[in-house]
Amino acid sequence: MMTRRYVLQAGAAGAALLAAGPVFAEAAMEMRAIPSTGEKIPVIGMGTSGSFEVEAASDEYKQLQEVVRVFFAGGGTVIDTAPTYSNAEDILGAILAEQGLRPKCWLATKLSGVRGRDEGLEQFESTLKRLKTDKVELLQVHNLRDVDTQLALARELKKEGKVRYVGLTHYLESAQDELAELVRRHKPDFLQINYSVGARGAEKRVLPEARELGVAVMINRAFEDGRLFARVKGKELPAWAKEVGITSWAQAFLKFALSDPAVTVVIPATGKPNRQADNLQAGRGPTLDAQQRQSLIEAVG
Repeated sequence: MMTRRYVLQAGAAGAALLAAGPVFAEAAMEMRAIPSTGEKIPVIGMGTSGSFEVEAASDEYKQLQEVVRVFFAGGGTVIDTAPTYSNAEDILGAILAEQGLRPKCWLATKLSGVRGRDEGLEQFESTLKRLKTDKVELLQVHNLRDVDTQLALARELKKEGKVRYVGLTHYLESAQDELAELVRRHKPDFLQINYSVGARGAEKRVLPEARELGVAVMINRAFEDGRLFARVKGKELPAWAKEVGITSWAQAFLKFALSDPAVTVVIPATGKPNRQADNLQAGRGPTLDAQQRQSLIEAVG
């Protein structure tokens, strides 16, 4: 039997879809090219850390089904996950299969926390089973662990047609110099790193080197795990927000990340359908100019 909480959540999901529909029809999601091939992907993707770590058949699972529907209805395709995000790969794989969405999904995952080629290969084969697929679009070496061996494995899998792109990831500013050096040495197709209006360290080396080397950039922690919202609590959006189609602080923060020309896609995570619809709006309309970016920096203090 569905709980009252789930009924309310499902109602909110339906409202989000209805509200988003007309806006989604008016303007397409911006697409940006992956430098190594020229393939274009939508600028707003979705992460799964935390949000997809739920029990199957729970109210949270049912809500995630709506989150995924809203995501694809709104023009999203890029979803990032990892085998070390608890059961997120299982949950994502199940929902994509239920809704027949795997062919539309640009799926990214990782080689995470493993050492040696055999461990990496075993993990990847398990990942394919959990995601209910035979290949992924992007395979990343997570948090710079055992980079030489795992990236070599990822490139083997790319040659076999099980992976289309390879990448390197981290989520902390303290690792950005090392990431930049490894990107210069290995020249992967993608790098993934944290970047936000309140954590701009990637501007020093990572983003400029990505542009120079032709490496696509996937951004995580654009909301700083929610801390940015606390820093603007009670504040009104800047007066210029409507000029660029911004109606929420979430959209402002995502547009900030997208306004760096090196950035290819941002992957905010959410388990709420209405927040998913809101996030997707950041992929429409113009990005921010230098003055608008500075205004946001001052707003978060």
